[in-house]
Amino acid sequence: MKKAVFPGSFDPITSGHVDIVKRAIPLFDEIIVAIGENAQKKYLFSLEQRMEWLEKVFEKEPSVKIDSYEGLTAHYCRRIGAEYMLRGLRNASDFDYEKTISQLNSIVGEGLETLFLISKPSFSHISSTIVREIIKGRGDATPFLPPEIKIKF
Repeated sequence: MKKAVFPGSFDPITSGHVDIVKRAIPLFDEIIVAIGENAQKKYLFSLEQRMEWLEKVFEKEPSVKIDSYEGLTAHYCRRIGAEYMLRGLRNASDFDYEKTISQLNSIVGEGLETLFLISKPSFSHISSTIVREIIKGRGDATPFLPPEIKIKF
């Protein structure tokens, strides 16, 4: 069984994240969208809220599972038997960063392969960081979020 992990903080999940997962569904038997928790990082939304959103967004996709983990992503992948990590690339800066991480993960994860999907142009400007700033500034982030996500102030 081909199993992939799509890791991230998903703080919040964006339309770009959803597009990457949906495009990868035909490639894998199972995709685990996994929220990596880091005690040193401050999140805008709770783990419970982010998990709830992910469950709602992917509820009609039986091959997509939702999980969370602490520690190294490569160790998590090995622990659950995933041989692949799924990552989205928006631009050349993403590629440079993700290439280095994937090379390290291949060593730490004992052969873990990273599959990169290039963002569609309509999503290449969207990042969780920018969406969080819009939300913090009380702006309308709706154009950047999946329709299942409603953020109220």
